[in-house]
Amino acid sequence: MRSTRTPASRRGRRTALATTGLVAALALTATACNGSEDSASDKPDATSSQAAADGGKAEIPADLAGKLKEHGIDVDRWKDGGWKDWDKDKWLSDAKDFVNPVIEGLWKPERMQSADEADKTVTTKDASAGQGVSDPDPAPVRAQAEKTPYHDNAAPVGKVFFDSPDGPAVCSGTVVKDVNHPGKSNLVWTAGHCVHAGGNGGWYRNIVFVPAYNDLGKSEAEISNANPAEVAPYGNWWANWASTSNQWIQGGSETGGDGAAYDYAVLHVKPERGAKSLEETVGAALDVDFSAPSAAETRKMGAWGYPAAPPYNGEKMFKCIDVPGRFSLSPSLPTMYRIGCDMTGGSSGGGWFRVLNGKSVLVSNTSIGPADNTWLAGPQLGRDAEALYQNMSKTYGGQ
Repeated sequence: MRSTRTPASRRGRRTALATTGLVAALALTATACNGSEDSASDKPDATSSQAAADGGKAEIPADLAGKLKEHGIDVDRWKDGGWKDWDKDKWLSDAKDFVNPVIEGLWKPERMQSADEADKTVTTKDASAGQGVSDPDPAPVRAQAEKTPYHDNAAPVGKVFFDSPDGPAVCSGTVVKDVNHPGKSNLVWTAGHCVHAGGNGGWYRNIVFVPAYNDLGKSEAEISNANPAEVAPYGNWWANWASTSNQWIQGGSETGGDGAAYDYAVLHVKPERGAKSLEETVGAALDVDFSAPSAAETRKMGAWGYPAAPPYNGEKMFKCIDVPGRFSLSPSLPTMYRIGCDMTGGSSGGGWFRVLNGKSVLVSNTSIGPADNTWLAGPQLGRDAEALYQNMSKTYGGQ
C-alpha cells in the first residue's frame, strides 16, 4: 500500500512482542527476550542485495562506483546534492545502482515532518481479479494509538524515510533479530516499495530508519518545537545494504501490481553516529515467522505503523488488531493476508505480528489497501522471504 512523499517543489530495553491472550490486543511490552533459535534455509533466492557507502564518507566499492559512473553519476558530488539528479533514463532497475552514503544532518526533524503521503492504493479491478480465492471484505477496524513513551511500549517500531524523484517520503519499519548475529542485529523489515519503485523505476535514495520516532507522541504543533532526542530517541540509522524481491523489482507498480504478493524488504543499517548495533542501542528486536501460515491458522494479527494521510498526520504510532482473511490479486499469485484497518499512507512496511509458541513474531508487513482505507493487505513470508533474509544476514550482518 503506502509510502508517503512530499515533492520538493510541491509540498534500552530487550523487547519481545507479547500478549495477554488471543482475546486481548497484541501489545509490545518491555520484557526479556532470547536470541532466535529458528532454523533457516541456505537456498539462494531471487533477491537483490545492494552495497552502499559506510561512515560519513562516500566510500563506495570500486565496482559500484564504476557502475555509477557508467550511468553518469559522479560519486564525488553525490553527498553535495548530486543525489537529487533523477534522470529518468538512468534511474534503472539495475541492482548495482543502489548507493546510500551517510549524509550527516540531512534528515533533520523538520525534513522528516515534511514527508507527506502518496498511497499504494489497489484498484477496484485489481481487487476483484482474484475474488474466487479472496475472503469477503473485512469489517473496518479503527486504529488504536500506541501508548507512550514508544521506547517502553513499541521500541522495535519506527519510520523509514527516503527520497524519491517526487521528493521526501516515509514508510514504517520494524527491528528484527539477526539469527546469525544474536543480540547484535542491524536488520530492519519493511516493504519492498519503501526501498525500490518496482518495474518502472529504481532504488530510492537517502534511506534512513528512525526507531521509536516521536517517542512521547507529541502533537504536530508540539513536535515542531521538540528537540532531536524526542523526535529520534535512538538516532538515525542509514541503510548501507538493502534487499527486496526480484518479483517486486520486476512486477511492482503504483497500485502494487504483480509484485504486491512479494512486497517485502530487509535493510542492513548503521548509525549516523555511534558504533553499537541497532539491537543493542534500541534494546529490541523481533523474530520473523517464515512459515507462511494460512489466514485460518493465525487467529489474530496486529499491524503497527505511522499512518500519515488524513485523518492521521504521520506523527504518532497506531495499531490495528483483527482476524485475518485471504486476499488474492490473481489465481497465479500467492494469497496475501488482509485485515480490517483504517490506517492510511505512511503505514506501509509496518510489521504485522501474530502469536507463535506463546510469543508474538513478525509475520507480514503492510503493502496495499483500498482508496477508502477500510482494510490493509500484506504478503505471506515464506521460503523466498526467508532466503532473502538469510542472504542479508550471512553476507552483511556482521558488518
